[in-house]
Amino acid sequence: MAIPDFQSIMLPLLRFCGDGQEHSNRDAIEALSGELGLTPEEQKQLLPSGQQRVFDNRVAWARAYMKMALLVENTRRGVFRITPRGQQVLVKMGYGGSIKDAGEAVGRSGDEGIDGIIKEDRLGLDIIYIQAKKWENTVSRPEIQKFSGALQGKRARKGIFITTSDFSKSANEYVAAIESKIILIDGRQFVSFMIDFGVGVAIEGVYELKRLDTDYFEES
Repeated sequence: MAIPDFQSIMLPLLRFCGDGQEHSNRDAIEALSGELGLTPEEQKQLLPSGQQRVFDNRVAWARAYMKMALLVENTRRGVFRITPRGQQVLVKMGYGGSIKDAGEAVGRSGDEGIDGIIKEDRLGLDIIYIQAKKWENTVSRPEIQKFSGALQGKRARKGIFITTSDFSKSANEYVAAIESKIILIDGRQFVSFMIDFGVGVAIEGVYELKRLDTDYFEES
C-alpha cells in the first residue's frame, strides 16, 4: 500500500492517544506503522532531502495540525497527549452528560474489535460501542458482521462503526435487517460532523448574507 497522507493519519493518531496518557513521538510512529500495515521498506522510505523518513514526517504533520486544532498538546519535548477537546471528537456529537462520564477509549488487545464506548446516561445503563477504522477500500458486510458479533459478546444493543472510506450496499442492508442498532458513519459523514460540531476545525472567515429591504422603497 502507499504511505498514507497526513490527513489519513490524523484519526488513527487521535485514536492511538485516546487513552489520555502521555505518548512519545516514536511510540506513535511505531504503533501507527503497524496499524496501517506499512512494510519495512515503506517505513524506511526517505524524503527527497534524505534527512527524514516519509512516514515520520507525515505523522509529525498530522500531530502538528491536531495541535493547532487543540486536539493534542505537547507535555514535554517529544511527548504529547490528547486534550479534553480531542476526547470530544465522538462524545460532542450529543451523547452522554460529560466527557468523563460519557466516553472512554478502549482499542487495546482483548477488546474484541471495540475501540471505544459511549454512555448515553451517567449511570451507564445504556452503552454504545464504537469501532473506528482507517480503511482504504469499501467496508463490506463481513466486517460489520464481526462488529455485530462483538456487540453480542458485550450483550449490547447499539453500536457505531466509523470508517475513513465508505460502506458497501450489502453492509447497509445488513444493519437494516438485524435487531441490534448499528449506525454506519463513512468518511464524508465524519468530516461533516466535525464541521457541524466545530471539532478539529477552525473558522477561516464569516460571510454576511443580505436581503433586499422592500420597506425602504415603499412610498410614505
